[in-house]
Amino acid sequence: MRRIAIVAATFLSACSVNPPPTQAEAVTSGPPQPIPVHGVTPGHKCDATGTDKYIGQSGTSDTGAAIQRATNSAVLRWAPPNTMLTMDYREDRVTVWLDQANKITKIRCG
Repeated sequence: MRRIAIVAATFLSACSVNPPPTQAEAVTSGPPQPIPVHGVTPGHKCDATGTDKYIGQSGTSDTGAAIQRATNSAVLRWAPPNTMLTMDYREDRVTVWLDQANKITKIRCG
């Protein structure tokens, strides 16, 4: 019985809420920070304009880094042949499709 009471107290303590900040704490902590949004990296929004020059090149880490810089993407996603990809859209991601010979066939944002 005593063990149940200890376990119950432990679980209930996890439900406690932090008190709201005092006036002094609110002033010193500054304005509230924006809530991060999945797929959004501040300062990075993919733009695939002008990436046609990479079509036909080998899918190497150097080529990937160059594509990532050219598109201003925070995330680079490789899409090898016969691979399923998620349909979620990320404005900070560039996707590079490869063929069987590891050559780049398509570059798109998202």
